[in-house]
Amino acid sequence: MAALKLQLAERLLDMHPEESYRQKAEFVVLAAPVLMIELRADGHIRRIDVLRVPKQAKDTVQMAIDAIRRVAPLSIARGVNGPLVWSETFLFDEQRRFKPRSLE
Repeated sequence: MAALKLQLAERLLDMHPEESYRQKAEFVVLAAPVLMIELRADGHIRRIDVLRVPKQAKDTVQMAIDAIRRVAPLSIARGVNGPLVWSETFLFDEQRRFKPRSLE
């Protein structure tokens, strides 16, 4: 599961070069929404649940959801029995660029 999570995080950055960053996150980030993502075995998104809404920059929640939706379907899920479910924290900087915490 950890390898799949890293693959998704890398794909998110590759597909959103202008909206993301790769360097180490600052100690204090603008916002850190947390999402629970569920993929069907065919790689399509079954659902995305919001586990944590940041106190500020609440719009970053929708930005993170939209970024995930744009990378579907995910071939990394193909061949896996049953759905894949995991959580991801998105670290947003002051320019509202994101980085999945799993890449930190």
